Amino acid sequence: MNGVNKTLFIPLYGKSYVSKKGLFLEDRKAEEIWAAEGFKLKGKSKSKWLAYYMGIRSAVFDAWVESKMRSESGAVVIHIGCGLDSRVLRVGAFNQPWYDVDFPEVISERERYFAQTDSYRMLAGDAREPRWLNDIPKASHAVVVMEGVSMYLGNEELCALFEALSERFEKISLLMDCYTVMAAKMSKYKNPINDVGVTMVYGLDDPTIVERGGIRFINEHNMTPSEYVDQLRGMEKRIFRKMYAGSFAKKLYRLFEYEKA
Repeated sequence: MNGVNKTLFIPLYGKSYVSKKGLFLEDRKAEEIWAAEGFKLKGKSKSKWLAYYMGIRSAVFDAWVESKMRSESGAVVIHIGCGLDSRVLRVGAFNQPWYDVDFPEVISERERYFAQTDSYRMLAGDAREPRWLNDIPKASHAVVVMEGVSMYLGNEELCALFEALSERFEKISLLMDCYTVMAAKMSKYKNPINDVGVTMVYGLDDPTIVERGGIRFINEHNMTPSEYVDQLRGMEKRIFRKMYAGSFAKKLYRLFEYEKA
């Protein structure tokens, strides 16, 4: 795998780590895959603080997807940049049309651990070249998840993806996390992804500048809600709140929701 693809092991480790500790989410599949893969992380990418952050981030995305699945029971769910994530299992989407999308080499790896069904499909594709959308039947509503993806796409590439999604679906609910411009600049030297060879990322300060095809920014979410941070105890809780949940953290990392109504 290239550097960008190798970044999938960072959240995989984080979810495995917190699941074993009984924090934030239960992800036995992440534990299984991490144990089997034997990928060696180093430096900041294997810190417990980052693992906590990855676990909370995934739990926040899970809760959003579950909410959308309840309110839009017929929607197609599209997880762009799925990596080896087992969200489809964590949220219990056994009858919901669900498409996990990632680079061909990632999907090949994923097929070792996940089986396709009538409602669940894995698609090889690139977010920058969304021809894979042609393999998804047109539907009235799509729920789109982009966790840990936008920072590898420039603004023009995000705009093109939004246009393509809008052409395919009448209604869209989309959630994506983004680096700020400052964080992207800092990432060349101070980011755990450097440990797997990635130094080029992008930031987004104004969520409205990528609005396209009727897809509009509607809300900013809290990346580290207290309900999850409060599961930590003592000094760990105080350190995490200061490092990852405070005002400085928001200057680096944001969570944006978009909608085409």
